[in-house]
Amino acid sequence: MSDSDTTLADLKQVVGEFVAERDWGQFHSPKNLAMSIAIEAAELMEHFQWLDVAESRHLADDPARQQAVAEEIADVLSYTLALANVLNLDLATALQQKMAKNRLKYPADECQGRWQRPNSGAG
Repeated sequence: MSDSDTTLADLKQVVGEFVAERDWGQFHSPKNLAMSIAIEAAELMEHFQWLDVAESRHLADDPARQQAVAEEIADVLSYTLALANVLNLDLATALQQKMAKNRLKYPADECQGRWQRPNSGAG
């Protein structure tokens, strides 16, 4: 499986099968899965905690560190997919809808090269 030939449906199925094989659905409430996403995201952040911006951009130069980060990202993604399964969410639709909102909230011509929201008064 690679990004170029795997769908979200494929990934949701992989996670769903993994959970079902272990009878973990009983533990996968939306609350528990949301908390697990946050916990795994915090574990991901630990890899960058004391790095400056330049160091964080070069973390992937170290294969062992890159692998550790990949595993934490995979944990975040697997819990996200499990939550989508439990809530019967279509992630592609959710992402497209959210990006449409973001395009309105952050117009490219007003936000180009800036981190501030338009009309925020900052910068």
